[in-house]
Amino acid sequence: MSEPFSVRVTVRGYETDVQGHLNQAVYLNYAEHARWSLLQAAGITQSGLIAQGAGPVALETTIRYRRELLAGDEADVTCAFTWSGGKTFTIEQTITKADGTVAAEITAVGGLLDLTQRRLVPSPQDVFRDLAKDPGLFGL
Repeated sequence: MSEPFSVRVTVRGYETDVQGHLNQAVYLNYAEHARWSLLQAAGITQSGLIAQGAGPVALETTIRYRRELLAGDEADVTCAFTWSGGKTFTIEQTITKADGTVAAEITAVGGLLDLTQRRLVPSPQDVFRDLAKDPGLFGL
């Protein structure tokens, strides 16, 4: 199996809380940034999804905080999709400090919303496969 997609981020001072570590909500922003970066790397744009009549939705997110991130720290955020064959998929993400220390593990369940019917599309992997120039980035 190939390495999961990864994007590097740098913790900015304004993203930290009173304890001096990365605010809990920012971990979600980093995860979302990595997911959209993966879509872009695979050749999927927001306008392409809208033209297809679909939009990604988050259904559940779990974050396990392992080590703190401080202002100036660089970290890699990975992103790997797992397909169940149903209406949903799982995204496993890890935020790893530049020294290799795991700072957080994120598991998300998502789907693709049919923008007209306002229901999940029956086979999101087919939509990703059709739209992507590189579906291998999604494990397809």
